[in-house]
Amino acid sequence: MPETTGNDGAAGLSFDLTRQPWIEVLRRDGRQEELSLREVFARAGELSRIVGDLPTAEFAQLRVLLAVVHDAVDGPADIEQWSRLWNDPNCLDAVGGYLDAHRPRFDLFDAEAPFFQTAGLRTAKDEVFSLNRIVADVPNGAPFFSARMPSVERLSFAEAARWIVHAHAYDTSGIKSGVVGDDRAKGGKVYPLGVGWAGNLGGVFVEGRDLRETLLLNLLPADTTGLCFDTGDRPAWRRDPTGPGGTERTPTGLRDLYTWQSRRIRLHADSSGVHGVVLGYGDPLHARNRQMYEPMTAWRRSPAQEKKHGETLVYLPREHDPERSAWRGLASLVADLQQTRKDDAGVPDGLRPGVLEGVARLVTERHLPRGFLIRARTVGATYGTQQSVIDEIVDDQVSMDVVLLHRQDREYAQQAIDAVRDADEAVKALGDLASDLQRAAGLESDTPRRTARDRGFAELEGPYREWLAMLGEADDPYAQRTAWQRHVHERVSRLGRQLVRDAGDGAWQGRTVATKQGGVWLNSSLAYTWFTARLRRTLGLVAHDGLVPHDGIGPFQGAAADQPDELTATATTVPSSKAHP
Repeated sequence: MPETTGNDGAAGLSFDLTRQPWIEVLRRDGRQEELSLREVFARAGELSRIVGDLPTAEFAQLRVLLAVVHDAVDGPADIEQWSRLWNDPNCLDAVGGYLDAHRPRFDLFDAEAPFFQTAGLRTAKDEVFSLNRIVADVPNGAPFFSARMPSVERLSFAEAARWIVHAHAYDTSGIKSGVVGDDRAKGGKVYPLGVGWAGNLGGVFVEGRDLRETLLLNLLPADTTGLCFDTGDRPAWRRDPTGPGGTERTPTGLRDLYTWQSRRIRLHADSSGVHGVVLGYGDPLHARNRQMYEPMTAWRRSPAQEKKHGETLVYLPREHDPERSAWRGLASLVADLQQTRKDDAGVPDGLRPGVLEGVARLVTERHLPRGFLIRARTVGATYGTQQSVIDEIVDDQVSMDVVLLHRQDREYAQQAIDAVRDADEAVKALGDLASDLQRAAGLESDTPRRTARDRGFAELEGPYREWLAMLGEADDPYAQRTAWQRHVHERVSRLGRQLVRDAGDGAWQGRTVATKQGGVWLNSSLAYTWFTARLRRTLGLVAHDGLVPHDGIGPFQGAAADQPDELTATATTVPSSKAHP
């Protein structure tokens, strides 16, 4: 239940985010510490990355840091200015003076414009609510993580600062308190208006060798094709203080969007810490066709939204699937417009993230050398129950050579994308084998298929990541692809033989099953024959009895091919693809 108070106890308090430690970071030597904004920028070359209470907190804080840099350097205006920043070890020195100039707006308890809050925000009954409302690992009524169960009674000022940044980015939807002055309130409530802006995204950012490189690799010049930069673009702390309610408007650019005030928040605190919060809806922002403003997500075309809104073309953020590792979605990260599937009018059905388009430009125009390794980090939240709770958080990464993003050298990216397709098709064949073995035993269950697929992807994930990281070093990406196909064949064949061994007597004896060609006596031997035929056809390999020769190309050099075992087929011919059930 909320408490009721006429005084938040915060009068006279100050917590200056430019000088007080509040951002958790990981140093390059592996130690973790808490730094102020000034210290983060001054020591960015010594830091590996931000570490948040949740991966989504890292993403949200990184966007705040990027808004600071964009505003401090007033750009970069073009790729030449970006290059000068990249080659200057002290390029972030200007941030210190910038933070000094705007220091009052970075005070968590400023009387007129507290950082990321609305001064005087209150409900009609002066209610103060539990901090559970902004701490994402304790969603209201349904704890997500158990670290703070059953509730959050108090936060330090540093923790509270991190959580209000996170709330603007990832707060859940649902009914929220109606605050005085918000004309959207009805009966003291505001009905669902959607999650925080970043909650709509399948977040993507580029990681370098240290935080300085990470900031610069995600710092997009104003002459970037396809992005809108208004000359009046500015972050939240250089705008008029927010009042109750919200305004529906178009972002002015990256600085605006990275600090988008999707909520209205007011912390209640005393000298010992923060003990309560008022949280309401802020500025609404729909996700349709925001690709010219939002570079930190991939985009997918949505025919359903085109029909609903009567628009000829609608792109929506491509959200992350918690069941699908980042490497399996590589195409959405590296495929450019020439490689993306198109309709009859030539309109692509997807767009890769703007930050990766930016890196593609850097390597194509030789501002980054071939052989330079980056990590594409993927971070996102998935919501449940009408977006009122966070169900899962996605955090993954794919390491790759920047040559995969080269606009005039697409062969590497295409082979990397096709190698994922090899894995998908091989694992599909493994799942079909598991299903056929079930039918041979007279059983009906989809669980073995799902289990076999999960095992197949788990078997291939590590080798693919290793192969991808080394792909850029190869002179011939096609030879690397062939080596990968052979490796997939070895590993998936091994799993297939194990499935047959484990299938039991019922599958070995078999039974008659219906196919398009009529009844077939299906047992484990025939199921395995079908499997090997599918696998060879899928991978484009000519093999004999499951043995694929290995020529020692690439990261699998020296790997021993699996020897064929005693399995033999009862059928004298292998059915064609049309005969496969």
